[in-house]
Amino acid sequence: MAQSGHVVAVQDVSFEVRTGEIFVVMGLSGSGKSTLVRCISRLIEPTYGHILLKGQDLLAMNDKQLRDLRRHKISMVFQHFGLFPHRRIIDNVAYGLEIQGMDKATRHQRAHEVLKLVSLTGWENHYPGELSGGMQQRVGIARALAVDPEIMLFDEPFSALDPLIRREMQDELLNLQKLMHKTIVFITHDFLEAIKLGNHIAIMKDGALVQLGTPEQIVSQPVNDYVREFTKDVPRTKVITANSLMQPCPVVALAQDTVMQTCLRLAQTPDQVAFVVAENQQFKGMLSLAELQSAPPHSQLHTLIVPFQRFATTTTFLEQLIPLAVQTAAPIAVLNSEQQLRGFIDRTMIMLALGN
Repeated sequence: MAQSGHVVAVQDVSFEVRTGEIFVVMGLSGSGKSTLVRCISRLIEPTYGHILLKGQDLLAMNDKQLRDLRRHKISMVFQHFGLFPHRRIIDNVAYGLEIQGMDKATRHQRAHEVLKLVSLTGWENHYPGELSGGMQQRVGIARALAVDPEIMLFDEPFSALDPLIRREMQDELLNLQKLMHKTIVFITHDFLEAIKLGNHIAIMKDGALVQLGTPEQIVSQPVNDYVREFTKDVPRTKVITANSLMQPCPVVALAQDTVMQTCLRLAQTPDQVAFVVAENQQFKGMLSLAELQSAPPHSQLHTLIVPFQRFATTTTFLEQLIPLAVQTAAPIAVLNSEQQLRGFIDRTMIMLALGN
């Protein structure tokens, strides 16, 4: 500012967005987040750096290539809707297809399809002024979806909406994402919105990237007081997962091991439970020391396993772990998506997590 009279809007920001994820950029007003998202589509020209899409540098594109990019690969949803007030809803939605040169019948058919996706069937012939704010934003999303882009850029699209409508729109976006699997960059100043929507979150301050990670990483490991201030009111039970709480299982036995072998191993530790797995590490169940001591010494463990024992997965949230911990004092096995044993959680770990 002293040297040039200008503020650096975005400085040394580098990140990668994975195909099919919602990548959230958040920060307070003036942090540079909206400038950043406009740089991606070159609505604002970056003065330095690279923007790579599948290895192609967008900053090296000429005007024709840039127009093609905006018409076919990248769509943007704005905070203030940006609808044409003199056009019917169906024509607003079909506008991008019209720019592409698509005939009227085909583009209207596509517009009908995406309006159905955003639950606006029956409003095709109305004008934007006849719709509520939430409905107008649905039209904005439908317009972006109509061209079937690879990438969607959302610049604080729900910030002007009432809290209840805002939550409904967040849920709507998540439901659409399950169907469409788009690559989304979503800008917001609301951290609760960020953790609800984002697979990864980048937090900005004064044009710079302060922290980048999953919602769970940011809530559980804030890098400084600025990030910690965002996270202090976050409902941790809805963010923290078993993956970050679990500890390695002290005694893991194979299903064909004998009772005697397992009792000898347990006798060498303060633990009272053996976690039983197959040779491929698939979880079979747990056996307490008391159960083992009452069984024949040469019995194999798989003959003692009771099915349907409690377990969690690595993606189970803390709020879902609490009811499991209430049922019994026994530990909870944590499995991956292939049902393989990855660790365990007990009541003490859950209480520590709840106590921050």
